[in-house]
Amino acid sequence: MKSFVKVRLSGMMFLQFFIWGAWYTAIAVYMTNVGMGDLTHWPYTVVPLGAIFAPFFVGLVADRYFSTERVLGTLHFLGGVFMFLTPMFVDNPVMFILMLFLFNLCYMPTISLANTCAFHHINDQEKEFPIIRVFGTLGWIVSGLIVSFGLVYFVTDGMIPEGATSVIPEGTALPLYLTSIASFLFAALTFTLPHTPPPAKGQSVSIRSIIGLDALKELGSKSFYSFLAASLLLCIPLAAYYNFTQLYLTDTNFQNIAATQTIGQVSEVLFMLLMPLFFVRLGVKWMLGVGMLAWFIRYALFALGATEPTVWMIMGGIALHGICYDFFFVTGQIYVDLKASDKIRGQAQGLIVLITYGVGMLIGAQIAGQVYNLFLGEQSRLTPEQWVSFWWVPAIFSVAVFLFFILTFNDREVEEKVLEETPEVL
Repeated sequence: MKSFVKVRLSGMMFLQFFIWGAWYTAIAVYMTNVGMGDLTHWPYTVVPLGAIFAPFFVGLVADRYFSTERVLGTLHFLGGVFMFLTPMFVDNPVMFILMLFLFNLCYMPTISLANTCAFHHINDQEKEFPIIRVFGTLGWIVSGLIVSFGLVYFVTDGMIPEGATSVIPEGTALPLYLTSIASFLFAALTFTLPHTPPPAKGQSVSIRSIIGLDALKELGSKSFYSFLAASLLLCIPLAAYYNFTQLYLTDTNFQNIAATQTIGQVSEVLFMLLMPLFFVRLGVKWMLGVGMLAWFIRYALFALGATEPTVWMIMGGIALHGICYDFFFVTGQIYVDLKASDKIRGQAQGLIVLITYGVGMLIGAQIAGQVYNLFLGEQSRLTPEQWVSFWWVPAIFSVAVFLFFILTFNDREVEEKVLEETPEVL
């Protein structure tokens, strides 16, 4: 019976990230094909906006009044409706972006709610949750493969926008409809999930606790502030990867855009398994530092590989995602967990999510969009030489953040704790 619960929770995680991956790695290609090429940064702006609003909905409503599985089902059903309606507004950019915003207002709270549901029904978080969570990464990978290799059989002439040069599935509305269908499937799945009562029912809650100000007060130190600042700053150039890699791959003659980007998720799984070995040898500071430096190397490879194009450089930049994500984001979560007391651990993790996926990605999406449009001008696509210049912008920014962090971060107390507790933490 217990194993069957884990199967359902694993299926929940699979669909949770299948939904995200299905549209996130294709939306910019579709928007470019329908004449919104200068607005492709807006989908990557509404995602962090959803991440900023999510903690307030979860903390003030979902965690206090309703069972978690029912909230998950309702939000995913509404998200499916909004995503289904989105392609109907391709001739109205404002409404198109608004539909994506409404979808993300529904979707982003479900990330933490899915984690809450999983944690409530397992006994050993450190051992059981990673096995369940890895199905989320597999869901993202499968969604990319289906978009590139499965939806191609459903592309018809009527789906190709007038004047478009691309006939690949990523250039049509099909990934958005796939996202909608997966959202409805998730809503149906919630009827099979075990009951998860509202975790904060009857408890008082404050805005300070939701945004993590109480945690910041307890954790405040020079090194922790350095970590927060570096996390915020690194997410600014990071936004360029999520937004413009798919357009870059299109312009460098890659065909299976969504599938190609799943190489990054495969790398993520691999380096997640290798993290304990690196953690013991490098410690917190250099795990974070290597993660930051990997972003510079990734963008440098994209820049250097743009003119030919050089396939191995471009593929190598995508494959670095495992180091970029695991060494920086996962290590950051572990660092916060080691530093925080049990009382404020949840608030502290929420603070990091708010700063990175919320504020940092929001600023980054807008800046990346403005830089891209500056190079784009009156053109429909960037030239290879312009892509070189474009990618050097986030590369230089990333290496500057790396140098700032290495020179200002020195948390000896946590480094000593890592040596004692790494086997238990990881």
